[in-house]
Amino acid sequence: MNSIWGHHPIDERSTADHAGSQHGETQSITMSTNYIAHRSERDGEEQSLERHLSDVATLSARNAAKLALPKGDNAQHADLGCVGELLGLLHDLGKYSKTFQDYLKSATGMIDQDTDDYVDAEKLRGRIDHSTAGAQYIWKTLARDPQSAFVAQILAVSIASHHSGLIDCLSPDATDVFTRRMNKADDRAHLVEATSKVDPALMHRIRQLVETIDVLEPLSQFLRQIVDIEANNGASKAVVQFKIGLLTRFLFSCLIDADRVNTADFEKPRAIRLRQQKPFTAWDELANRLELHLSDFVGNKPIDVIRREVSDQCRAAADRDKGILSLTVPTGGGKTLASLRFALHHANKYKLDRIIYVIPFTSIIDQNADVVRNILEPKGSRVKSGSIVLEHHSNLTPDEQTWRSKILSENWDAPVIFTTSVQLLESLFGAGTRGARRMHQLARSVIIFDEAQSLPVRCVHMFNNAINFLVEHCGSSVVLCTATQPLLNGVSQQKGAARFTASDEIIPDPAKLFASIRRTKIIPMRRAEGWMDEDVAKLAEEEIERTGSCLAIVNTRRAARTLYLSSRVGQECIKYHLSTTMCPAHRRAKLEEVRERLRSGQPTLCISTQLIEAGVDIDFGAVIRHFAGLDSIAQGAGRCNRNGLLRDRNGRPGMGNVYVINPVEDKIDGLVDIREGRDVAFRVLSEYEQAPDTFDHDLLSPAAIERYFAYYFYRRAGDMDYPVPPEKATRDDTLLRLLSENYLSVEEYKRLNSNSHPPISLRQAFMTAAKAFQAIDAPTKGVIVPYGTDGKNLIAELCGSFKPEIQIGLLRKAQQYTVNVFPDVFDRLRQSSAILEIGEDIGIYHLHPLHYSEEFGLSESSVNPLEFLHA
Repeated sequence: MNSIWGHHPIDERSTADHAGSQHGETQSITMSTNYIAHRSERDGEEQSLERHLSDVATLSARNAAKLALPKGDNAQHADLGCVGELLGLLHDLGKYSKTFQDYLKSATGMIDQDTDDYVDAEKLRGRIDHSTAGAQYIWKTLARDPQSAFVAQILAVSIASHHSGLIDCLSPDATDVFTRRMNKADDRAHLVEATSKVDPALMHRIRQLVETIDVLEPLSQFLRQIVDIEANNGASKAVVQFKIGLLTRFLFSCLIDADRVNTADFEKPRAIRLRQQKPFTAWDELANRLELHLSDFVGNKPIDVIRREVSDQCRAAADRDKGILSLTVPTGGGKTLASLRFALHHANKYKLDRIIYVIPFTSIIDQNADVVRNILEPKGSRVKSGSIVLEHHSNLTPDEQTWRSKILSENWDAPVIFTTSVQLLESLFGAGTRGARRMHQLARSVIIFDEAQSLPVRCVHMFNNAINFLVEHCGSSVVLCTATQPLLNGVSQQKGAARFTASDEIIPDPAKLFASIRRTKIIPMRRAEGWMDEDVAKLAEEEIERTGSCLAIVNTRRAARTLYLSSRVGQECIKYHLSTTMCPAHRRAKLEEVRERLRSGQPTLCISTQLIEAGVDIDFGAVIRHFAGLDSIAQGAGRCNRNGLLRDRNGRPGMGNVYVINPVEDKIDGLVDIREGRDVAFRVLSEYEQAPDTFDHDLLSPAAIERYFAYYFYRRAGDMDYPVPPEKATRDDTLLRLLSENYLSVEEYKRLNSNSHPPISLRQAFMTAAKAFQAIDAPTKGVIVPYGTDGKNLIAELCGSFKPEIQIGLLRKAQQYTVNVFPDVFDRLRQSSAILEIGEDIGIYHLHPLHYSEEFGLSESSVNPLEFLHA
């Protein structure tokens, strides 16, 4: 098969050689340069449209080549590289129109205002369609029968959507959006004009791909692979359609990332040198660094011995086949480095592209990433800082995020990525193009989901289908890592269950491990009348006297404040309050104070919301926990006697007490997840009290956790397909349905069209679903608070800055000084002038200093007047 690649040498303004295995001999082609794709703001240099299309095709082909075809097929192609190539060649076909060229040249000063061709580019911004032409070409060329039409629609949707995010095919109001787009008038789509002006060499290659089996056959085979795997697993048609939707998003990701990378590298040529031009291969070197680090650790405490055993079991599991694995290890069992050991050796064995750590909370991502960075990027080595480990999360400030990391974060272009579950879920299901462009990087990767139990319940089925897709079709391995393993493989197969079994557990005997690592004793203390704050405070005081420290974890901000005010401690003891009314910078400072006191053995009481359960590495002598789900109780217990330092009267290892209590007042009716989890925990506790041997005499044993999640998931089954209300989808619907068969929209279409079915195979309402999707349901508004000198100065700078480029940097930094406020509280504070807007009509707010407390953070009532006067 011939190819156009080789028409010119690759220089700084081009991109890496095409790596798709489907390309063979190249031919020399001379391109015209009459049409431009971009003009550099930096130096006025022009990028020809031909060069842009060919370079994007190169990158898009390399991205799509990660999708391999079924083994054993006698196919000419081993992957979908040609599919990506065609998308790249056609995505900006509409830019060959005179309308677009006049617009671009007017916008960049290439056409004088006094000439006839000049147009008002500002008024036309975003109004000239250059993405429909390529989509129409695919559709009109390939849509000759149902099978080829299905392939054509997948490709056409990807091209038509490359600036907006994936469009609806069939909208909830039953509009056939796709067909309407394909029938768009030529005076607006410019297909005829574009195909008459496109470079002959490019057009030859486009026809070569479209008119032979180069694109149609491999993509058809991939669709058959999806259908066959789902049929063998007894999945529903809805799951099949959902997976086809994921395939569409994957190809879309291949295209838009290639487009954005090529455009960015044209504007900033030095960015090319920062990117990985080839898949990372030095996994053995990184694995050796970790092995050397582990060999230097010689701790002899019982907990150290157990952690080494867990690590060794992870090393052994690295030689297993790729797939979905579970890693069930108690808190404090060394999961981070053990899972890294698995990932490095597994990636090396299968020559995978990257390792992605997905962590649910930004509060722990820094500490985990720092641990791994110090091992894989040791000081004094030839490894450049930031070249291996890349963090991508919302808490990064401009000072912490280098220009290099910003470039690489855009598409996760590094060997080891630390990101959040929010970012991961946005890449799979979110709106627009920013998150979606990263989806293809999830292929051929080891993806470790830390604290897997924290997955939002409403995302369960979509998440399960996505990880099955990544493993079965994208060559990845997934590790579900937690102390409280959710039954993601035990939910409805018809809607999507994760495909792993007990044999896929890395730890040979989790029950034995939990028994050996047990450092706490769970003491349920339910009272018919409930616990008063004064009684809780007294219990905490007794535990401080016995062990030196106590942590009390409550379910709400209000409960944390009232318990803190009710607590009385001795003169030598200091008490601390932690909640999300405090900004991240404030919480981090307080946590470091607490850690220092605990390290030095000073009496300490800490009262916190559940934020401290999010993997925070801290070790108290005792814990008091308001009743919640068993997974939350287990996480709370993980902050007690974490390092096994407690001793009994005879000097032998002792147990830390974890008291689980029911407060007199626990206002959690609006906190559905906590309320439902608490009620199920009550049920399991009742059964435990009747037959403790069934649960290995441990309320947090794997058997107890399995029973808990069986009840909890049964109770929440109706929430797992992500319900959406009428204001977001025309009617009550679910994202799972909108992203699969879109059944309700099809029925509405039939009602409006004499019972006729929509004339398209792909019927997903992609854009509607993406706009309705939120990784975290948080109906709050962020308010920048004046914590410390830095917080006050930040607000002053924002209020004094009217330059958007300055404000963007400041706002990134402001994430460390922001508190999320519920709407009713926000309105009351706004009415009392405690919340003020920065600038006019930009929707960014800051808090008056009189309403921020050193103890509690944001406060509705006025605080600290003297501090304010002397600030």
